[in-house]
Amino acid sequence: MRKLIYGMNLTLDGYVAAPGDDRGWSAPSDELFRWWLDQERAIGLFLYGRTLWEVMSSHWPTGDQQPDATPAEIEFARNWRDTPKVVFSSTIEKVDWNTRLFTGDAIAEIARLKAEDGEPMRVGGASLAGAAMRAGLIDEYTIVTHPVLVGGGTPFFTVLDDWVNLNLVETQTFPGGVVQTRYETRR
Repeated sequence: MRKLIYGMNLTLDGYVAAPGDDRGWSAPSDELFRWWLDQERAIGLFLYGRTLWEVMSSHWPTGDQQPDATPAEIEFARNWRDTPKVVFSSTIEKVDWNTRLFTGDAIAEIARLKAEDGEPMRVGGASLAGAAMRAGLIDEYTIVTHPVLVGGGTPFFTVLDDWVNLNLVETQTFPGGVVQTRYETRR
């Protein structure tokens, strides 16, 4: 059985994007960017909702070809292109870069993928992850909290029907007061 991880950068008040889908507050330090790269290299399959797919696919397919790309950004772009991805959307008609589009029942497909053997999967996008959270499919939460309050936007966590009990398994600090906490779902 594969592990399903939900992890993103978020504000101290719990948002992955400020109003207007503004993510300007989340620019990572070099150390944090390298940490994210290490995390992404351990993932065997990325699961994206439409919005995060559009953010990622607008830059990373050619991120290694930018004149100012750092070695870590070059490696991140190559890893992103090479890692298989599934985009869950009923509005997108075409995807590229080692990606397949899924338009059916996202929860049933995620459960099916999770039941397979293989490397961990990372779900990205607050709406898709929220549905997986409500279905009890998330095994691990990786929360990278930036010291900023934005007062609204897209929340990291969704409204739940029941509590989800977690075990803290790791913490780490980064420049600029950014704190990473990793929790496993207590089953």
